[in-house]
Amino acid sequence: MAQVLIRQLDDQLVERLRQQAKRRGLSLEQSLRDILRQAAAEPAQLLDDLARLRSQTPATGRELDVAELIREGREQR
Repeated sequence: MAQVLIRQLDDQLVERLRQQAKRRGLSLEQSLRDILRQAAAEPAQLLDDLARLRSQTPATGRELDVAELIREGREQR
């Protein structure tokens, strides 16, 4: 497995991370592995969530022309 060294972390940040790990009953190292794993997975999860929402949203039957919507909004003022 690969190793990563992160230099110049703020002491207060490390202490907060250490306390979070302790509350979860984990070592700082394991907690940081979990945080990094979750951070790397979030874009994929976000795309999955967006696809799910898109499938639940009914089609409007028209393509949205953003410029036209802006013009309509200005005309209504």
